[in-house]
Amino acid sequence: MCRSIKTLRRVDLPASDEEVRAAALQFVRKISGYRQPSRANAPAFDLAVDDVAQAARVLLDSLNAPASR
Repeated sequence: MCRSIKTLRRVDLPASDEEVRAAALQFVRKISGYRQPSRANAPAFDLAVDDVAQAARVLLDSLNAPASR
């Protein structure tokens, strides 16, 4: 699923906000079946992209954080 989404967890270079948002957009497009939602569905679509991007950023930041003891 979503083969165009590239791996964003990298040791040498953290993912940019643009990369995270692009991945979230591709994911929401895939699961919704919309490349471009109708005006009626745009608010829900945009909110989903924002939520997925935020969750992805939290995940990436957590994975790249040094382990605490």
